[in-house]
Amino acid sequence: MATTHLQLPDECWESVFKFLTNSDAGDNNHRHLESLSAVSKQFLSISNHLKRSFTISDQALPFLSRLFHRFPNLTSLNLTRISNDTNLDALLIQISNSPFPLKSLNLSNQHTIPLNGLRIFSKKITTLTSLTCSNITSLRNNDTLFISNFFPFLQQLDLSNPKDIQITDIVVNSMSIKLPKLRKVNFSGHYYINDTLFFHLCKNSEFLEEVVMFKCSFITNHGIASAIRERPGLRSLSFNKLRLFGGNDNFFDSLVILKGLTCIDLSYSYISDEFLSAVAEKGLPLRKLVLQGCFGYSYVGIFCLLSNCRFLQHLDLQNAEFLNDWHVVELSSFLTDLVSINISKCSGLTDFALFTFVTKCASLSEVRMEYTSIGKKCVENSYTLMNFVVNPQLKSLRLAHNTWLRDEDINKFASIFPNLQLLDLSSCNGISEVDIGQVLRKCSKIRHLNLACCSGLKLLRMDFQVSTLEVLNLSESGIDDRSLDMISKSCFGLLQLDLARCFDVTEKGVRQVVVNCTKLREINLHGCCKVAADVVDSIVFIRPSLRKLTAPPGFHCSDSKRKLFLRHGCLVC
Repeated sequence: MATTHLQLPDECWESVFKFLTNSDAGDNNHRHLESLSAVSKQFLSISNHLKRSFTISDQALPFLSRLFHRFPNLTSLNLTRISNDTNLDALLIQISNSPFPLKSLNLSNQHTIPLNGLRIFSKKITTLTSLTCSNITSLRNNDTLFISNFFPFLQQLDLSNPKDIQITDIVVNSMSIKLPKLRKVNFSGHYYINDTLFFHLCKNSEFLEEVVMFKCSFITNHGIASAIRERPGLRSLSFNKLRLFGGNDNFFDSLVILKGLTCIDLSYSYISDEFLSAVAEKGLPLRKLVLQGCFGYSYVGIFCLLSNCRFLQHLDLQNAEFLNDWHVVELSSFLTDLVSINISKCSGLTDFALFTFVTKCASLSEVRMEYTSIGKKCVENSYTLMNFVVNPQLKSLRLAHNTWLRDEDINKFASIFPNLQLLDLSSCNGISEVDIGQVLRKCSKIRHLNLACCSGLKLLRMDFQVSTLEVLNLSESGIDDRSLDMISKSCFGLLQLDLARCFDVTEKGVRQVVVNCTKLREINLHGCCKVAADVVDSIVFIRPSLRKLTAPPGFHCSDSKRKLFLRHGCLVC
C-alpha cells in the first residue's frame, strides 16, 4: 500500500513552537527555539521568524547585516552591551535602515544618550512605544527635550537613576505634555522632582497607569495624594521612604480612590498597623504588595491586610523580623493565589515556614528566604516536617546566607522540590562535602545553580550527564581541578561558568571545561592565581561559542589582540 509523506505547513509549526515556548519560563524561551532550530532547515527558518527580542554586544557588530537578515521580525532590541558612544550612534543608524517593526529599545548603562543616532532612527522607525535609558552617566535638558520631540508615541519611558543630572522643571512639564500616550514612567533618582512636577505629570498624562519614583525625596505624602486624584486609572504605584501613620489622612483618602490599583511598592517606608488596617477595609484588588525594608508595622497590621486581600500573587515582606513559623501557618491560608514571595531577613523563619507556604499555596513557584533560620532544627517542628510530601510547583529557591544549612538539608529540599530550575545556596558556609551531584540528579531540571562563597565546598561529584544546567557559579568556593574534570564530563550544556577567586583551579582544569562544554558562552577567571595568563589566547580559539572571558591575573591585552578576539566573537576583559 502506497503511503504519502505528510508535511505540515510553516503556519502549523509556528503554532506548535509558540505553544512549546510559552509553556515554560519566558526567559528561557529562546533556549527552546535554539534546540528546535537544530532539527532541520525548515525549523531553523521558522524559529528565526519567531524571535522577537535580541541583545547586541560589541562582538556582534561585524555580523549585524547577517543577524538582521536572519531575524526579520524583531520588535525589541537591547543595546546595553555596546561600550562605545560612537559605535552606538553608528549602530542606531544601521538599525534604522532595517525593516524591523521595533516597539522597544533599551539604551541603558551608557555615558550619554546617543542623540545623533536616535535622530536618524526616529525618522525611519516610528513604531517605538517603549524607551529605556536607565543608569545614564550624564542626563541633560537636551536629552529629555529630544525624546519628547522625536518619540511622541511613547507609552513607556524609563529614565531612572542617572548619575549626573541637570534637568529643569520646565523641561519635565513640557515632556508630560508632548508625550500624551504615556502609560508607564520610571523617574527614580530624579531628586529634583517635587510635588508640583508630579502633579502636572499625572494631570497631563491621560493614560498613565504605572509610576515608579524611588529616591525622589522632594515628593511628599500630600503631593502624592493630590497628584493621584488627577489620575484615578492608576494601577501601580512605587515610592519609598514615606511615612504612613493612619487611615485618616490625604494619602489614604486618595489611595482608596484608585479602584484598579493592583500593585503598590512602599519599600523602606514607615507604615503603621492603622494604615494597613484601613487599606484592608477598602478591599483594593491588590495583586502585588512590596513592603521590603518597611518598619513600624507588626503582625497585627499585616494579618489584617492579607486576610482582606486574598488575591495577592507577589508578596515581599523582607525584613519583617517579627514573623515566626506559626504566623506563616495563619497567613498562608489567605494566599492561595501566591506565585512568588520574598521573606528574606526574617530571622524567625525556618524550614517549617518554607514547607508551609509551598504546601498551602498551590501556585507558588518562587521563594526567596535569604538570611533566615532555614536549616535550624526546631524540636516543635521536627515531627510535622515529616508529613510534607513532594511539591512539584516550586521552580526557584534562593537560600543565600543561611548559616544553619547543612548537607542533609539540601538533599531533603532536592527530594521535595524535584522541578527546581534555580537554586541559590551562595554563602551557605555550613555546606561542606555535600553531594551536589545527587541534588542535580534529583532536580533534573535545574538550569541555574549558585554555590558562590561556599568556602567548605571542595568537590562536586557528578558521574552522570546534567543536560539542563546552563549557569554555574562557583566563585570563591574551594573547588579544584578534580571538580572541573567532573563538570567538563557532565555539564555539556553549560553556558556560563563563574570561577572567580577559585584559588585551587589551574590551567589544566579550565582547559578541560572549555574543550568539553561545547556551548560555553561566558567564563570568569578573575583572581584565579594558579591559572596562567597565556591560557586566554588558546581558550578563545578552542571554544568558538565563547562570547565573554574575564581573564586571570597577569593578563595584558593589546588593542590589536583585543580586536582579534572580537573578530572571533569574544570580548576579553
